Amino acid sequence: AWASSKSHDDYRDGVAEVRSLIAAGEVYQVNLCRVLSASTATQQSLDGLADLLRRNNPAPHAARVHVPEAGVDVVSASPERYLRRDGPHIRSSPIKGTGATAGDLTAKDVAENVMIVDLVRNDLGRVSRTGSVTVDDALAVEQHPGLVHLVSTVRGRLRDGYGWTGLLDATFPPGSVSGAPKSSALRAIATLERRERGPYCGAVGWADADRLEGELAVGIRTFWREDDMLHFGTGAGITWGSDPDREWRETELKASRLLGLAATDGSET
Repeated sequence: AWASSKSHDDYRDGVAEVRSLIAAGEVYQVNLCRVLSASTATQQSLDGLADLLRRNNPAPHAARVHVPEAGVDVVSASPERYLRRDGPHIRSSPIKGTGATAGDLTAKDVAENVMIVDLVRNDLGRVSRTGSVTVDDALAVEQHPGLVHLVSTVRGRLRDGYGWTGLLDATFPPGSVSGAPKSSALRAIATLERRERGPYCGAVGWADADRLEGELAVGIRTFWREDDMLHFGTGAGITWGSDPDREWRETELKASRLLGLAATDGSET
């Protein structure tokens, strides 16, 4: 039994509030999320869940992170690259736009993606050499288990003197899970969301400081354990063109397959 930090009506009200902020010129887009929670999670159950997701919901940035000393117990089936670094070469592949099939994608999904790509270009541009920031494969349709996403890739080349610290300072939190402008969107999120997101919408991955390499995913499609409670976050990008019920259904679409897997012991898969 999953309890949601926002009911359907709460979420509709949140969408209406974001639209009022857009009308007032405060924001263009806000990623509005809710957190689902259930009891009886254990470290062993998350180990089993990680294996279940690996077999039945393969994801390009899947991760299992368990650091007891830090209280971190996370299973992620993230489809989204936040940052890839190969020496001075950096790239980010924001996801914005979701449907059950490619035919479900709309002009609103395209507008979402374009706004966030512009934000990511700006973020990477703060630490990249002048003229090095480019957009590749704009608005590519990616198929993932149970849904499709619109994905664009932004690349840059780090300026001399910048490394991981400067890169994270310039780009965190990821634009796709905050909004535009980012500072205004984060203020709206702090007001509209009832609980902190935890690892959800953060960064999950690895970095090799000696080799100047690493890959970080956006912490979406992510479960985490706190005090034997299992949590899972889901959200949608809200723009002026958002329909509240459609946005709610998008949050359900993103959650339904993974919550279904979490509810089984894997014997039927």
